[in-house]
Amino acid sequence: MRFRDRAHAGQLLAASLSDYADRDDVVVLALPRGGVPVGYEVATRLGAPLEAFPVRKLGFPGQEELALGAIAPGGVFVVNAAVADAAGFDDDDLAALVAVEARELARQEQLYRGDRPAVDAGGRAAILVDDGLATGASMRAAVVAVAAQSPLELVVAVPVGAVGTIRSLERDVDRVVALQEPRRFVAVGYWYDDFRPTTDDEVLRLLAARA
Repeated sequence: MRFRDRAHAGQLLAASLSDYADRDDVVVLALPRGGVPVGYEVATRLGAPLEAFPVRKLGFPGQEELALGAIAPGGVFVVNAAVADAAGFDDDDLAALVAVEARELARQEQLYRGDRPAVDAGGRAAILVDDGLATGASMRAAVVAVAAQSPLELVVAVPVGAVGTIRSLERDVDRVVALQEPRRFVAVGYWYDDFRPTTDDEVLRLLAARA
C-alpha cells in the first residue's frame, strides 16, 4: 500500500488510533515539518489538540539522511554511536553539529509556538506522529523528551517504518502503531505518491486550524 500524500496517510493512521478518540487526556505531538500534515488528520479525527514538537536530526555532512543522532527540546541529545564512530566523528565534531541544529530547533519552537508555553504531556496520553521512520533518530529524541514529562501513555504512530526501527522503539514506549512495516524499506518517500517538502507556512496553517 502506498499513500497518496501525507493527509491520506494521516486519515488511515487515525483509523488505527480510534480508541483514543474523544478523550480529554490525549494530545497529538507531530514532528515538523512532514509529521504535521499527518498529525493534523490524526488530531482532527480523534478530536484531540495538535502541537508541533520540533526535533532536529544530526545529519552526516553531504549525506543528511544518514543520522548521527538528533536533538529535542529540553536539552535532549541522542547519538547513534555506531554511525558516529564509523564516520570518525569525535565529541567536538558532534558539538559543532549540535550547535547548528540547536539554532534551527530554537527558531522552529518560537515560530510554531509563539508566546504559548511548551506543551506538557504529563498525565496525558501523548501520541507522537511523523510521516515515517527510517533510522528513527528524530523519533528517539522526541521519545526521550516526552518521556521525561511522565505521560500517562506514550505512543508512536506512523504510516510506515523500517521493521528494525519499529522493534527498537517498542522497547521504549507503551505502543507503536505503524500501518506498514516493509522489510524492503528503501526510504520514507518511496511509500508516498506525493512527498513534497512541507513548508513552515503549511505547518502554521494546520496548527491554527486545530487551535
